[in-house]
Formats: sequence, structure tokens, C-alpha cells
Amino acid sequence: MASQRGNRHFSVNTAYIKVNRRTNQEDAYHVKRTPSTPQEGPKKRAAFVDLTNTNKVHNEARIKGGKPVKKAQTSNVAVKTNSRLKECKHLSSEKQPKLAEHQAESLSADTGTFPQKEQPARQQTLQPAVLQQKNPQIPVAFNVDNVQIEDHLMSPEYAEDIFDYLRNREENFILTDYIHSQPDLNANMRGILVDWMVEVQENFELNHETLYLAVKLTDHYLSVTETMRESLQLLGSTAMLISAKFEERCPPCVDDFMYICDDAYQRREFLAMERNILQCLKFDINIPVPYRFLRRYAKVANACMETLTLARYVCELSLLELELVPERASRLASACLLLALITKGLGGWTPALQYHSGYTLSELSSLVRRLYAMLACPVDENLKAVENKYSHKVFYEVAKIPLVHIETLEEALSENHVSL
Repeated sequence: MASQRGNRHFSVNTAYIKVNRRTNQEDAYHVKRTPSTPQEGPKKRAAFVDLTNTNKVHNEARIKGGKPVKKAQTSNVAVKTNSRLKECKHLSSEKQPKLAEHQAESLSADTGTFPQKEQPARQQTLQPAVLQQKNPQIPVAFNVDNVQIEDHLMSPEYAEDIFDYLRNREENFILTDYIHSQPDLNANMRGILVDWMVEVQENFELNHETLYLAVKLTDHYLSVTETMRESLQLLGSTAMLISAKFEERCPPCVDDFMYICDDAYQRREFLAMERNILQCLKFDINIPVPYRFLRRYAKVANACMETLTLARYVCELSLLELELVPERASRLASACLLLALITKGLGGWTPALQYHSGYTLSELSSLVRRLYAMLACPVDENLKAVENKYSHKVFYEVAKIPLVHIETLEEALSENHVSL
């Protein structure tokens, strides 16, 4: 860029910078927890200088005159974040498994109770004229919510209605390929942005739903508003801010996102972008995301946490693919789970899954093949945030699981493989 602002946005600066110090307790309350993942958190970036070169620059310290440059004074969130990053980086081999176990427990609590081991799914047959008394529309064989739950806040009797509602809302948020209407952007730039948003989600320990919703908000905004590349990181950061306010109990504040963007944008720019996004979506940001459907369908399939995590890995990788933006969340979640079941040798698409998802095997086959091709031949091998994330023991190292053979996949996707 020729302008001064363009140069500021496209300058690489991984050194620590001075951030406005927050002095009131209200701001301190909004500081998110610091990362406990074994990987280092995302490096602060002034902007997406690597839109055409995704190789990241990692400098532990800038050397000036033969001596390390003294780090500038940072805000509370900066100090806490870096101290925890160092702590995670230098954990002993004895403490690392304990950290993984703690995070695995948190992951299990987030997804509900799933069996530790599982067997290939048995084909269920519809029980005619045998219906539940509470909900006569659900056959007994397919009712996965008729269980005793000690937590009275869980209300399983409303689960089916909730997911029917989410599926109906999907029709209000159908997107098309919008990149042709963005003269200054391309698919690679969007992939870099999403890859960075994954790192932000890890760094702030945000819920996965927050990441998925933020990507949705970004896509919806880009589908109707022409955006310049120097504002792309501002858009992604603000989308994460809005999504965190919607999903998190204690979301990060604007100062946190100013810090993570290396102070490339001012507070007023964040607030202006927040207004633009909300007005663009008419303040309707309750967009269905595939992560919620995955949890539901994994329960229907009686899948264990490892299988569910494998499906989540495939689903999170799909966020990088512009071609998959038009896909409905429920269909994408169904295809990811089906690919995970086939990879683990646990059978195919059962009648119970077809009943709850509303998709037949033939309706999912083409999307499963597309996801398989995504895993076999990534569009950009430099975007490693999702793969690195799911290569850790906390996530059962599902990113290291080898792909199922193509013949096995095609056999599983054949109509004769599932007897209805």
C-alpha cells in the first residue's frame, strides 16, 4: 500500500508494544483466562501482511545494537497472557499429562456424557405404532432424550423442538459464493483470517461455538459489504468480539482485541465495525452453527469422545474452505460425523441418525467426498492452526489419524451398505 496507513497495516511487528493500561475494576473483570493449551498462543500481528505469504515470522526478541530490546510496558491481559504462555511452554513432562487430563475433563463437561468405548452402530428398525407418551412423534427406538438426568437444568424434553427450531432458522442464513463481489479479497485471504481466528479462540480459551459464530458473522458481512484487505483483521476481530458477547459468560473486552491485533486498530474503529456488522445482520446473530448439531448427532450415534472429536476436527477444518460456506450447518455436521464413523470403522448412517438429522445417505455422500478431498489435499498447507490444535493429546491426537482408504469410504457410502 502506498498510504501511511497501508504501510502500518502491512508491517510485521512481533515485538511487544505499549498498550493503554486499564485502571478500573470493570475492565479487569472482563479479562479472559489465559491459555492453557501446550502450543504457544497467537503472535500479535499488526495486520495480514502475509495475505500472499502465509509463512509466519516468529521472533522471540528483537536484537538492537547487539542487545535485546527492552519489552514495553503492557496491560494486565498482556502480562498475564505472556506469563501463562511461558508457564505452559516450560511445563515439565510430569505436569503436561496433568494439564491434558484437566482439559480433557473440561472438554467432556462441554459435550455431555459420552461412552469411553464404542462398538459399530447397530442398524435400528422403525417400531410401528410404538410411540412415546410425552412426544408421540418420536418412535421409541429413536428417542435419545428419554433418560434420567440429575441436572434439572438440562430439560431433555425440549431437545427435539430446539433442534427443529435451529434447522428452520438455517433457511434464513443461506450464503452463496460472495468472493467475486470483493475486488480486493480472495479465498486465500479469507483462509488466513479464519486460521488466525482459530488461534485467537485458543488464546482466549473461548468456546468453540464462539469461533463458529464469528466465522459466520464474518461471511455474512463480506457477502453484502465490500471490504478492503487492510480492514480484514478488524472485521474478524470484531466478529469474535460480538460472538463472545453472545456465547461467553465472561467475554474479552475491546482492549484485549486491540492487544491481540498489535494495536493496529483504534477503539473507535472496533466500535464502528461492531455497529456495521450488527446493522448488516439486522441484529439477528443467532445463527445455527454445525458445532451444536455435531453434539446432538453424536449422542444419537452413541459415539465416544474420540469419534466426536475427530468429527469436530473435520468440521473445524471446513471453516477454512470458501466452497463450503453455502452448506447448511446441520448437513455439514452430519457429513463430518459420517466421515468420522467410517474412519473409525463404526458403521454408516443409521436410521436413527437419518431420523434426527433429516438427511439420507445419498444426500450426504457428495459432501463426505468433498470433506475427504479436503483432508487428503489441503488447499493451503501453510494454514496449520486447526491441525496443530487437534494434534495434541487433549484432543486425542485425531489430526494424526490416517485417512480411511478410498475404497472403504465408497463402500460405506453405497446405498446397499445401510439397510433401512
